[in-house]
Amino acid sequence: VTHGNVLRLMQVTREGFDFGPDDAWALFHSYAFDFSVWEIWGALLYGGRLVIVPGETSRNPEAFHELVSREGVTVLNQTPSAFGQFAAVDEVRRLPLHLRLVIFGGEALRFGELRGWFERHGDARPALVNMYGITETTVHVTWHDVTRAEALQPHGSLIGEALPHLQAHILDERQQPVADGEPGALHVAGAGLAGVYLERPSQ
Repeated sequence: VTHGNVLRLMQVTREGFDFGPDDAWALFHSYAFDFSVWEIWGALLYGGRLVIVPGETSRNPEAFHELVSREGVTVLNQTPSAFGQFAAVDEVRRLPLHLRLVIFGGEALRFGELRGWFERHGDARPALVNMYGITETTVHVTWHDVTRAEALQPHGSLIGEALPHLQAHILDERQQPVADGEPGALHVAGAGLAGVYLERPSQ
């Protein structure tokens, strides 16, 4: 994964997410997890503030919720399981939050688990965004704005549409496009892909 891939990711998402100097991002994840690339550079490339979450705080939902409130975090990136713990604290403590974006990644998001959050906060602010991706595609591939109405429906986990610099194709075992509604494998193409596996016989 090149520096150019990271820069491209941040450039193509800036307009849709309106990243800027008024944002405070929580660096919740280890730098060994690719989600941290998004957290670090999302803040620093656009003049925002990066709030580094101590390891012990990241493992204590009450302390983390208090930090997000106290530091005025506006962009929060979470796995669904971590956010579930955060939301459980939020239901009880009700501290003032300044969040404008909660971005999910790293695990499948079950929309129904967000019902309580939507009941307290609505779906206008913060916006809840489900993103899908893997390291070899430079963190994120697709995005989907989750709505309160979707949390009431029996959806599994909608991952949405590809980011502008990528293409997502559902193909069968012969690498042919499948019909709408048919199962297949997700194939990703475009400028965000890493190239390190290309033509390596061991792969």
